Amino acid sequence: MISPDAFIHPNAIVEDGAMIGPRTRVWAFAHILSGAVIGADCNICDHVFVENKVIIGDRATIKCGVQVWDGVTIENDVFVGPNVTFTNDPFPRSCQRLDEHPQTIIRENASIGANATILPGLEIGKKAMVGAGTVVTRNVPAMAMVVGNPGRIKGYVDARVIEQPGPIPGTTRRKLGVRGVEVIELPEIVDLRGKLTFGQAGEGLPFMPKRWYIIYGVPSPEVRGEHAHRHLEQLLICVHGSCDVIVDDGTLREEVHLSRPTLALHLTEMIWGIQYRFSADAVLLVLASETYDPDDYIRSYDEFLELVKGTSR
Repeated sequence: MISPDAFIHPNAIVEDGAMIGPRTRVWAFAHILSGAVIGADCNICDHVFVENKVIIGDRATIKCGVQVWDGVTIENDVFVGPNVTFTNDPFPRSCQRLDEHPQTIIRENASIGANATILPGLEIGKKAMVGAGTVVTRNVPAMAMVVGNPGRIKGYVDARVIEQPGPIPGTTRRKLGVRGVEVIELPEIVDLRGKLTFGQAGEGLPFMPKRWYIIYGVPSPEVRGEHAHRHLEQLLICVHGSCDVIVDDGTLREEVHLSRPTLALHLTEMIWGIQYRFSADAVLLVLASETYDPDDYIRSYDEFLELVKGTSR
């Protein structure tokens, strides 16, 4: 069914049974097969091919030269750049078709740059940004910016980078914009025997830890964390090398570079945390306020956002 408010160019082909929403525009030489579902206010540009088992949400833009194959779902407000290549068979052979195709999902507000290639069965998270020419071989987290072949995370959308001063005497604490997060500058004591830093209750140690763990030997492109805690507090110190930490309270997102043992990052409960850009020699010490409890973890960003909304009412 084609909405009477939709525009179909005379040189486009929309087969019977396709669903086209109100105010959607389908331009010249586009070809949409009978089972496809396309929402409202979309822009389907020249030479786009949309197969049968495809769902495209509202206000999506599909630029010229894109083929959207069976098994691909594109949610609301997604931008797909020129000549982006979707795939739906990990081991294709001529004249051999899968009974069921892997499901590829592009979440709301994501953008995919020109000539990117998306392998089958992946999810690109909300507001993620895939750079031009990137080959996406793994799931892309919400807000991540991915570039290269294979695609690697180079940063996060809307994350404000926090500039750090050099080591300073004594212990100081500085609250960030993200609720419940602070940077703690630990004291540095230097003499002929070397350097020393420390923390103690009430100063550099904001809670009495019940657990500690160390992250090391992380291949530099890998991402750690990507979760929040319901009740747990954490103190992160990169005692050797460097890494970057994203902190997110559901409204604001900031990025902190940890590169010396005199710099600690304190996260209270209900903060979404991500660690990435580990140097090859990075050693990250994490102090935790509670013993390990798998039920304390929130591993879905969507669930985290819903819980944050619930607590703010």
